Amino acid sequence: MITASSTLFRYISRQFLISFIVLMTALLGILLMFDIIDMLRRAASHPNVPLGLILSMSLMKLPTLGQTILPIGILFTAIHTCWKLNKTSEIVVIRSFGLSVWQFLSPMLICAMLIGIFSTTVINPISSIFLSKHNQLDNLHFQGARDPVAVSKTGIWLRQPSEQGYALIHSESFDKKQWQLKNVTILFFDDEDTFLRRMDSPVTYLRDGHWEIQHPLINDRNGSRSFDIQKLQTKLTAQKIEESFADPETISFWSIPEYIHVMEETGFPATRLYVHFHTLLAQPFFFLAMILLAATFSLHPPRFGGGAAMIVLGIATGFFMFFMESMLQAFGISQKIPVHLAAWSPSIIGLLLGVTALLHFEDG
Repeated sequence: MITASSTLFRYISRQFLISFIVLMTALLGILLMFDIIDMLRRAASHPNVPLGLILSMSLMKLPTLGQTILPIGILFTAIHTCWKLNKTSEIVVIRSFGLSVWQFLSPMLICAMLIGIFSTTVINPISSIFLSKHNQLDNLHFQGARDPVAVSKTGIWLRQPSEQGYALIHSESFDKKQWQLKNVTILFFDDEDTFLRRMDSPVTYLRDGHWEIQHPLINDRNGSRSFDIQKLQTKLTAQKIEESFADPETISFWSIPEYIHVMEETGFPATRLYVHFHTLLAQPFFFLAMILLAATFSLHPPRFGGGAAMIVLGIATGFFMFFMESMLQAFGISQKIPVHLAAWSPSIIGLLLGVTALLHFEDG
């Protein structure tokens, strides 16, 4: 029995993984084609962008797109594997040996869990590097702008145009309630990146259309001068600054906790990062839920009829879970619901529904 069970485990695992690789390759090929078409459309107004750059940028974005559609790939693969085993009556043979539904689903569950862990710990760090490079190239060649805000261990950095070129604004900490920067250093450069002057201020406020710099000390080639208040015109707004933070998908899973710590120390909200981090942690369990839901609708005995309708219903349920996950993430980011509820509830709900349905299937 041990040999038969191990042989069955390898057989079902091989069927599942082969179907998964073929399906994901097809889906990624389709996504790559559409992304290239979209990039070519955008490049129509930028004739200096070469075709090679467009192709390389699309390939850089592909790992992130792959992570996005992984739940759908797991769902479709599980439905196809269960449907194939059911159609060829292999499920009947397996059950005749006294194996439960949990035993012949265990290979797919273990494979899905391992895929989820690998995706979170290996693919995510790789995709974050490529997506970050993709965004840099996109800003350089298509948008002609750099990210105006960066957060590091030394504090917050902002870049904005000035009268003679541009200004780099550095602050050790930030008070969101008053839009107040503390211990501010502003470095002014011309368009040729030549340093012009430095301005130091204990407190700076973001007002409507300008920075209000309190008690600045200005150092330039003419010496040092102190002022009560100086104003620096800006197009930055509170919303633009918040939207300029790094996309969570460009941050490696292993670096997110440190980045959250830096964000909190500088006074900026890290809710998006919290939701993203816990969503990555919950991903393997979400894949398990997809397997259970797929089995619920794909193991319908052929003699009862209506197998096609059950599979369509299973696909619809999987898509509903996928979109529910995205919706709850949005609620979590907007702080309408707690972060842990937003990230973990789709997996928990899916697992409970799948386990309940399969228990009913097993008893029936």
